[in-house]
Amino acid sequence: MCDYSLHTVESRPAKAGETLTTRDFHTGTSGFAASEDPNVAVCLRPGTELAFAADVEYVRGGFLFWRRRLIKHRTAIFRQVNQQDSAVHHDALEFPSGEIVLLTSVCRGQRARVLQLPVEAKAATPGRVVQRQTSHVM
Repeated sequence: MCDYSLHTVESRPAKAGETLTTRDFHTGTSGFAASEDPNVAVCLRPGTELAFAADVEYVRGGFLFWRRRLIKHRTAIFRQVNQQDSAVHHDALEFPSGEIVLLTSVCRGQRARVLQLPVEAKAATPGRVVQRQTSHVM
C-alpha cells in the first residue's frame, strides 16, 4: 500500500527481489521508489519483508529540533499503523527489536531489497464432498 499522500503519484506494486530506494515525492510524504524510475512510488503490502543495504537511518522530531537516529538492523517488515486516523501517515517499518518507524521518517536515499511478499489470503472455494459408503458384512 502507499501512504495517503502518495495517491497523486504514479505507483505500482512491489515485486519480490527488486531493489527500492527511499525518496521524497514532494507530496508531504516519502516512500519507496522504483530503481528504474524514481518518479514511480512502489507500494508494499503489509507483511512485506525488506533487507536494507546498511543500518537504517531516520529522522526523529523533538520538542525544539530534529535529530537523525540509527537503527542497528538491516531487516524490516512493512506495516500499516494509525489506520483509525485518515489524516496521518500509515506506512511504517517494524524492525527485529520491535521498534516501529514511519516510512516517511526514514532518511532519503536508502536502498532496500524486497525479500518476500506476504501470502495473499484466497477465498475458500467449495470443494466436492466425498462420502464414504460403508458396508456392513454380517
